[in-house]
Amino acid sequence: MTSASTHPEHHRISPVFLGLVAIMAISGWAVWSGWAEVTGVSVFFFVVSSWIVSLCLHEYAHARTALRAGDLSVGAKGYLTLNPLRYTHALLSIVLPVIFVIMGGIGLPGGAVYIERGRISGKLKHSLISASGPLTNALFAALLTAPFLLDAMGDMPVAFRCALAFLALLQVTAALLNLLPVPGLDGFGIIEPWLSEKVRRQAEPFSNFGILIVFGCLWIPEINGAFWTAIDSLLRVLGVSELETFLGLEYFRFWQGEPQNVFVP
Repeated sequence: MTSASTHPEHHRISPVFLGLVAIMAISGWAVWSGWAEVTGVSVFFFVVSSWIVSLCLHEYAHARTALRAGDLSVGAKGYLTLNPLRYTHALLSIVLPVIFVIMGGIGLPGGAVYIERGRISGKLKHSLISASGPLTNALFAALLTAPFLLDAMGDMPVAFRCALAFLALLQVTAALLNLLPVPGLDGFGIIEPWLSEKVRRQAEPFSNFGILIVFGCLWIPEINGAFWTAIDSLLRVLGVSELETFLGLEYFRFWQGEPQNVFVP
């Protein structure tokens, strides 16, 4: 007899996710080949679809780690199918992150898989469940920046190169923001099991507002400047220039007109 957690349908990749991967592949090819009349349109669909795919994998990592740790309920909830429509808060995990990318070019961390923590024993397991999401973003960032770091860009088209740079920026910002030890974010989830019961109770009321607190702080010019300086410095270490991320955002915002006379050394 097949248990609820091991039912094949609970592990089958969703057609919705496969559709997103198809859009990512087709639009990526369009950016590379210059097939679209307006390159920025292809860049837009390539970045948005790639970003949603990474968000799905972020949430999948949480669920898969929870399953291995003992929460067998994640299968029945549909979290292992990579279907973004099955998340508890699709608005927080998918819609808002995409809106923030369009508006400000920043990777908004989302968190929308409901883990039944009572099924899991051991502080380390709880920490690993929280860490698995941002570590997935960090892995994405490493893969995206590998060609830059290894100086393997070759004859890669400028638009595709800049789209990769912009995607890398989104992954880096998502990973770093999500690792902040703020209630409601994965960074706090990593340390929460090791805190006293009193501290956890005091932090609980803020868990629904953590991301709002973070973005409120980013409106403060000094904090915003320090944040983007840190992001740019990290990307420079990974071989991605500020010009490339800037042009990636410019291509992405195709409705504002495409960059003219682009040259990236």
